[in-house]
Amino acid sequence: MNCLVTKGRIHYAIEGTGFPIVIMHSMGTDHRSMKSWLEPIFEKNEGFQRIYIDLPAHGHSLVNEDFKSSDDMLSNIIEFIDKILPNKIFSLIGFSYGGYMAQGVLHHKRHEVKSICLLATALHFETRNLPNKIIITKDTKLLDELDDDSKRAFETLMIYQDREKYHTFLDEIQPGRLLANRDFLLSKWRENGYFFSEEPFAGMEELSQPASIIVGKQDAICGYKDHLILLEKFPYATYAVLDQAGHMLHIDQREIVQGLIKNWLGRTFSAVK
Repeated sequence: MNCLVTKGRIHYAIEGTGFPIVIMHSMGTDHRSMKSWLEPIFEKNEGFQRIYIDLPAHGHSLVNEDFKSSDDMLSNIIEFIDKILPNKIFSLIGFSYGGYMAQGVLHHKRHEVKSICLLATALHFETRNLPNKIIITKDTKLLDELDDDSKRAFETLMIYQDREKYHTFLDEIQPGRLLANRDFLLSKWRENGYFFSEEPFAGMEELSQPASIIVGKQDAICGYKDHLILLEKFPYATYAVLDQAGHMLHIDQREIVQGLIKNWLGRTFSAVK
């Protein structure tokens, strides 16, 4: 399905019925990278409508020539939410850059967001406190078989570089990578427009939404130490640092992440009764 917005269109998929959750993926892939592993959670957790979106300039979402920044990214997403969920309460799940977008949505729609789950989220920090990169498993024979683009992405994202994880990468991450608008993503926008013009939660001392903040101890892309600042904003938050988990923590430690999200859904459901 598609929704026209001022600076392009948002492609999205809806699963289930009930309380709506807007779900946003990481940069460079599409909504399928979230749907594939989140949907099994809802087989025994009914009553939630999942709205998976392709971020602007990703998947089948289009942007126009006026689209230049994360502010534009957020503007398109908020306009989409206003059209699809007019005057409705909803929750948010955001991974990596999608988590940054989720923070922006909450900042602007504080009274409509019931709860938020942030996975390895990017933050409004120009300098990141990152751990040294480690690789837990490495199949050099596999890596030698890959084309340069796939190898570069797989080595960048994964701390388990074996065939099992590569098949997951191919199933969940790579399809969206092939659709991403690389002309935009590789342009100068990161230098000139990556950060919102307004810091999320600026001027807000506390946010009452049930939150789940899940980070990887070995995440050398977004880190884990900086995220402690979110605990000051969310007094009703679960903060989990997963060992043997890099940026793709939902691949590295899938069952644990799914369990934490189930816990968050339970707290969300209690909050919306």
